[in-house]
Amino acid sequence: MFIDPERLESRLCEEFGGTTGESRVVVRQAVDLADSGQYQADVGATLTTDAVIEELSDAPDGTPPERWNWWIGSLELAYGGYGQFGIRQYRDHD
Repeated sequence: MFIDPERLESRLCEEFGGTTGESRVVVRQAVDLADSGQYQADVGATLTTDAVIEELSDAPDGTPPERWNWWIGSLELAYGGYGQFGIRQYRDHD
């Protein structure tokens, strides 16, 4: 696996703020996306922790899930088939 979930969670909090619950839901979706192989097939690059942070840095200001959904929306427009990786809802226990 090229995404270290613990490292990604801490980097999301450091870079974009938000709650632990918000970061965890993004981590779960990022791991699922990496495991699917779809990103690598479409983009030609491995999805890594650093790649996720870099992509989310390009998004307009917002929480980690808002930034994630912005990026997933961009991938959906460019390649199609990314809607399943969007975040619709989550529970925040913080």
